[in-house]
Amino acid sequence: MTAELASETARYLEQAEEYGAHNYHPLPIVVSEAFGAWVTDVDGKRYLDCLAAYSALNFGHGHPVLVDAAKAQLDRVTLTSRAFHNDRLGPFLEGLAKLAGKQMVLPMNTGAEAVESAVKIARAWGYRVKGVEPGRAKIIVAEGNFHGRTTTIISFSTDPEARADFGPYTPGFVAVPYGDADALAAAIDDDTVAVLIEPIQGEAGIIIPPDEYLPEVRRLTRSSNVLFIADEIQSGLGRTGATFQCDNAGVIPDLYLLGKALGGGIVPVSAVVGDADVLGVLRPGEHGSTFGGNPLAAAVGLAVVGLLESGDYQRRAAALGEHLRGRLEALIGRGVLAVRVAGLWAGVDIDPALASGRRVAELLAERGVLAKDTHGSTIRLAPPIVIEQDELDWAVDQLEAVLASLA
Repeated sequence: MTAELASETARYLEQAEEYGAHNYHPLPIVVSEAFGAWVTDVDGKRYLDCLAAYSALNFGHGHPVLVDAAKAQLDRVTLTSRAFHNDRLGPFLEGLAKLAGKQMVLPMNTGAEAVESAVKIARAWGYRVKGVEPGRAKIIVAEGNFHGRTTTIISFSTDPEARADFGPYTPGFVAVPYGDADALAAAIDDDTVAVLIEPIQGEAGIIIPPDEYLPEVRRLTRSSNVLFIADEIQSGLGRTGATFQCDNAGVIPDLYLLGKALGGGIVPVSAVVGDADVLGVLRPGEHGSTFGGNPLAAAVGLAVVGLLESGDYQRRAAALGEHLRGRLEALIGRGVLAVRVAGLWAGVDIDPALASGRRVAELLAERGVLAKDTHGSTIRLAPPIVIEQDELDWAVDQLEAVLASLA
């Protein structure tokens, strides 16, 4: 590597530091090209991507089916707004509804937008269908949640870093311990319109609830005439070895919240998916988005649905995930305190006496593996589902070497 090439990373980092708002603390990697599970930086170094943009790249970088769908649509029409119909939206809505086993889809753009939309829908349903008195609707959430960073969403976050200094906060939310069905049952009252939870808490460190938790959430919400809203923005669309993590738990929520992988790593696409008795409460003019359901997004989203219809990606994630579980569990007691794995999604708790999660992520990057830390000493692994088993083994080999170097 020449000195001129090596200077490219420094130049880009200085530029971002000077002109960019400091709302992220990224690793000092400047990606310029990517394909499949691999990325290349501006200095020509290759890295195995084991983060996949927090599950937005479930199908890898530059998947040919998705790229072809986007390229074809770029030559036709990219945006009409919802003031008119477009010929890609209907097929996308039908395909996603059938994939989820539901009747209707509300297309939006970002994951946070899907969550905000679900909050509005749940409140409208509570007032118009359940009969809650105006202004009294409550939504129960879980402690440790991460649903986005808009003002409403951070109002029910329990993470001080996401919440502090951004008040006043939006009322109408009650937080209970995650995975505790008894606490949830105690919090439900006549004004409760919905329970909003992640089937697996991603940002919290891939926190997997007890096996009986999601079925009990479904039983409690159904018996109390309360909506069950599953935020599958990170856990859905093949990541955990099923189309949705709710499938693995054997439950069907009233609303699925989807995003990230729905855009195929090409454009932001999100959706609220449910049946007409819930989504049908929306009336024209009450909710919308200029870019929500645009032709380019719909074309890519429909291609994503097509990739998932056979179940091949889901089965691949399940099989590779079991292999990953075995490799990671072998590291417990060797610098790792605990691991949690669901499909190709893993939280690895590093012994804080050894190093912080950030330090481990930095050392992994030096060895050509991209991962990210969360909550101090935990690192997250979420490689694209297209990753090969030998590549996965190589990534774990690098983690093993990093831990050995720190011991």
